[in-house]
Amino acid sequence: MKLLINLIRNLVGGVIALIDVITRGPKLKRTVESQQQVESELKSLALYQFFACPFCIKTRRAMHKLNLPIEKRDASNNAVHREELLQGGGRVQTPCLRIEENGDVKWLYESSDIIRYLEQRFS
Repeated sequence: MKLLINLIRNLVGGVIALIDVITRGPKLKRTVESQQQVESELKSLALYQFFACPFCIKTRRAMHKLNLPIEKRDASNNAVHREELLQGGGRVQTPCLRIEENGDVKWLYESSDIIRYLEQRFS
């Protein structure tokens, strides 16, 4: 039964991910210098995600729209990333944005909170 549920979840998630890629709109345009500055700041961020998770897809879609090539870490298939998420954030829940500022690391869960943070910081 659990195998069947996982199969259905992954199938539906894969379809949603495909639809997302097909229907994505344009990226936010910045000057070359401005985009380079943003990308420099993005080095302190990483998104822990599951590929087929609808909330992760929502977050990746917002990242695309905001033109934010944030490093994505697969917490579903990569045991190291999964363990980093568990040890650092306290639970294996995605999406989760790892934010490093001034030597401190914060773990931000919930797609709406992550998107709000990215919009406020990079819009």
